[in-house]
Amino acid sequence: MRVNEKSKKRLRRIWLWVRPLLLVAIVVSAFRSAVADWNDVPSGSMKPNILEGDRILVNKLAYDLKVPFTFWRLARWADPARGDVVVLFDAVGTRLVKRVIGLPGDVVELRGDRLIVNGVLAAYTLDGSDRGGPGGTPRVRLVERIASMPAHPIVLLPGIVAERRDFGPITVPEGHYFCMGDNRDLSRDSRYFGFIPRGHIVGRVRYIALSLDPSDHYLPRWERFGRPLTRE
Repeated sequence: MRVNEKSKKRLRRIWLWVRPLLLVAIVVSAFRSAVADWNDVPSGSMKPNILEGDRILVNKLAYDLKVPFTFWRLARWADPARGDVVVLFDAVGTRLVKRVIGLPGDVVELRGDRLIVNGVLAAYTLDGSDRGGPGGTPRVRLVERIASMPAHPIVLLPGIVAERRDFGPITVPEGHYFCMGDNRDLSRDSRYFGFIPRGHIVGRVRYIALSLDPSDHYLPRWERFGRPLTRE
């Protein structure tokens, strides 16, 4: 009997200690799920704007309010705009960061890596070139301008074989979006997995919180801390 009483008291003390920590964990998790979050970026599909090792800030209230841990929408006040950088889930539930290229009703195509939206060819300005592609292959940086989309840098890799430099034309269905990476020849995006349902876009990205360089022992890249994504 005494042993049971002692065990109960011990468990009660443990629960009193754990309960506030558990409550904090639930509140923080709910906040990250529905209000704001930060995500590590493991790949270079959004170069040159987002690099491997960047940690991005995700505003999950940019477009709507969802029930934490679900896609259920409680309120909606905006929709993604062409050019927004967003965090989304593809059809198999993989979390990705991409740029919105096509809105519902848009006709999107790609010809030789040149973007065409609703029959309008994007304008490109050379922003530099080097041999920073895979295995030292050539890499070209361009500034892309089209329609209402804010001008933004992209990367092309003319020295590698890429599957989807020519694509479409396709019409974006109602309630869906066409999204692409800025590193056009090394991005798995809507050219491969299709349109993104509106409810699978979970937030907008405008800032890099911090950055660690995986190629240099994860040392901080101080110049990227708090940096806004490039826009003109």
